[in-house]
Amino acid sequence: MKLTLPMLLLALCAALTIGTPAEARQDKQRVSASKAGKATPARRGATAAKARGQQRPVAVRAGQVRRVALQPVVPARPSVGQVLGLHDSDDPLDLKSSVALVVDQDTNEVLFSKNPGAVLPIASITKLMTALVVAESKVSLDDVLTITQDDIDTEKGSRSRLAVGTQLTRGEMMHLALMSSENRAANALGRHHPGGLQAFVDAMNHKAAALGMRDTHYVEPTGLSSRNQSSAQDLAVLVRVAHQVPLLRELSTSQEAQVAVGHRVMQFRNTNGLVSNPQWEIGLQKTGYIAEAGRCVVMQAQLAGRKLIMVLLDSAGKYSRIGDAERIRKWLGSAAAPVARLS
Repeated sequence: MKLTLPMLLLALCAALTIGTPAEARQDKQRVSASKAGKATPARRGATAAKARGQQRPVAVRAGQVRRVALQPVVPARPSVGQVLGLHDSDDPLDLKSSVALVVDQDTNEVLFSKNPGAVLPIASITKLMTALVVAESKVSLDDVLTITQDDIDTEKGSRSRLAVGTQLTRGEMMHLALMSSENRAANALGRHHPGGLQAFVDAMNHKAAALGMRDTHYVEPTGLSSRNQSSAQDLAVLVRVAHQVPLLRELSTSQEAQVAVGHRVMQFRNTNGLVSNPQWEIGLQKTGYIAEAGRCVVMQAQLAGRKLIMVLLDSAGKYSRIGDAERIRKWLGSAAAPVARLS
């Protein structure tokens, strides 16, 4: 076919109008973008609402099912007291603690008793014996101790604000162990004992035996192990003896403390909120918790005009041990609080 000049001109004009396929796609994209930029009044309102932080309601059609992923509920691990059925014991105050003991410090009169001979894990109540052994060992409280990898909790995986490499005096470590229940501080105290950690644990058990604490046994100085066990009767003896040491009274009842850790000053607080309660006059205290032990607290306090020793073990609920202590305080302050004893 012979191409004339007019025909060539027509073909050239058609090619310029149609363009290449790539150019056609680009043109289409530009048109789409142009349309998207021209918002309708409704879309402009939605955009403005979004800019103001408002959310438009989402319409759900009738019969439409919205699927939500449910997380499996993991039941809490029962305490040893729960396994033994100690929580089935009733008492006049309806305490959440399965073990309770209140003793007059001066007369040894038992004012309240509930499963006092049950041998259970005692968690960080252990640290009271840890501090007593340190205080009686006559080691210098000014010696600088270092937190190392050996002080990290590998049994329960608990956290600590004392990083590896932290250096504090023995007195500061004891303060944090008693007041804030610092596990790494307690372990460091045992590790730096003359003869090492095992010698320290042996000293703890020797002291318990010397005090006649027949139900008590320790395997480490923090209380993280459930094999640290005792009874309310034994712990009442420990509180009585520990209260005779002024340093333990001071450190365990201070409300807070500032400690220089490296280039920072860190604030630590007491794990027992009752020390700052004006209705309580507490002379010595220690709290404790691991799953096997439940919530625990031991105290020496002056209530209703009497010096008392109080032991609460295996309490169910985060704040239940404090609630139980308040029930006992109010009961003792009543006109005629009868002696309550439950085996």
